[in-house]
Amino acid sequence: MDIVDRLLLARLQVDATTPYATLGEEVGLSGAAAHERVRKLRERGVIRRTTVDVDPGAVGKAVLAFVMIEANTWMGGPETNAALRALPWVEEAHIVAGGASVLVKVRAAGTAELQDALREIFDLDGVTGTQTIVVLETFFERPVAVDA
Repeated sequence: MDIVDRLLLARLQVDATTPYATLGEEVGLSGAAAHERVRKLRERGVIRRTTVDVDPGAVGKAVLAFVMIEANTWMGGPETNAALRALPWVEEAHIVAGGASVLVKVRAAGTAELQDALREIFDLDGVTGTQTIVVLETFFERPVAVDA
């Protein structure tokens, strides 16, 4: 991956709907050449997906929490992955080192729905406990830094 690819990635992270002609102008390529570069970045898996950034509060998911899952067994297998993926509140799941086995990011409409999510997480095989951190305010979230 060269400097042009990195510049394209950085620009696409700001606005993935930027026309290829504009992308090309910004990095010194034709629109067709920019399109080809982006296509290759997708093929190689560098660009994993294109999505829309939705305001969670606007769609009724104002409560954000991080849940550390403690377990008495290894939680890094496909069964845990599938079980967590099946829970509609879980946005992210990470195997972690430390006192917890898994860290999940949960979004809910309110505290009652968060409690439902916690109950379902606690019912997963091997789970012995959870520690939940409720977010009061998010200062910022940023995309992966692409050094150009």
